[in-house]
Amino acid sequence: MSGTKSRVRVVYAGDVQGVGFRWTVRNLAQGLGLDGGVENRPNGTVELVAEGGEPQLKWLLRQIRMSRLGPHIDSEQVEWGEARGLSGFYYR
Repeated sequence: MSGTKSRVRVVYAGDVQGVGFRWTVRNLAQGLGLDGGVENRPNGTVELVAEGGEPQLKWLLRQIRMSRLGPHIDSEQVEWGEARGLSGFYYR
């Protein structure tokens, strides 16, 4: 295993603000040891940026969809890339 970290950026649309979305995502990500953050955007979407091992990132995305948040998500835009060295997990 190379230890290479990846980055995923996801913009979730739907009824995703005011339902505990950021709190739940932060707890899931921290439980997986991921770095990054989650924040509400002015247009009513929620943006997640996470860095870590690709298996953990994929697991995070699956867990979000399988959690109580899943029914609130109408769509998601997912972009993969190389990690940029984030540290910790912010919540805005």
